Amino acid sequence: MTDENENAPSTPATPQAGRERMIMPQPIALVGTGIPSPQPEMMARLGPNAVFMMGDNPALPPMPKAPTLLDFFRLRFSAWAVRHLLQSAKSALDAGHDEKVVMACLLHDISNGALIRTDHGYWSAQLVAPYVSEEIAWAVKYHQALRYFPDESVGYEYPEEYIRFFGPDYVPPEYIRRDAEEARKHRWYMTSRLITLYDKYSFQEGWNVDPEEFTDIIGRHFRQPKEGLGFDNSPVAHMWRTMIWPNNFL
Repeated sequence: MTDENENAPSTPATPQAGRERMIMPQPIALVGTGIPSPQPEMMARLGPNAVFMMGDNPALPPMPKAPTLLDFFRLRFSAWAVRHLLQSAKSALDAGHDEKVVMACLLHDISNGALIRTDHGYWSAQLVAPYVSEEIAWAVKYHQALRYFPDESVGYEYPEEYIRFFGPDYVPPEYIRRDAEEARKHRWYMTSRLITLYDKYSFQEGWNVDPEEFTDIIGRHFRQPKEGLGFDNSPVAHMWRTMIWPNNFL
């Protein structure tokens, strides 16, 4: 039997109805950019007809009451991130790798999808840690550091994209070098290294991967809470809620 509320929005459809709902950019999005904060101007506009946005933004598709991982893929992750993650996971699946590797490829860049790019491997691992095996979370975390260092034994070379992204003289910071060296000595090294093999920034044109293809693998390797991601009181629930309501003032 279908719960009549299972597809209901996570908050009332028209919170703060009848008023201008102002969106304050997150501070971290402005730091170092030279773009002045709009906060003083917005504070001055506050009044009976103007408030800061809280709750569902009608510009975004509403999330179900108990959102699943694939709901975030469909409704919150950027098109680039969705395509990247699906093609990475499908490549690993077609190559015959274990499902844990496929799952790690499907999850490795989810922080890039709708939360934060900086230290994305660490953020992504933290996002999924309560819901996957320790090995999958570990592999997601360390793929970020391993991306910078070749491994001839599996045919992995330093990405040409990194030369374009960061310049030919870029040297990763000490913590990245430290974590890559630590990862090489770990029993789960190859699980993380395989992520880097399928972590391609260039897409295969005309190859559209259906996310439903991974439903069974997700069911076996991702413990989706019955309350929905963001509402299960886990240590990372607030991070999932931030992706549900990215424009909340507080």
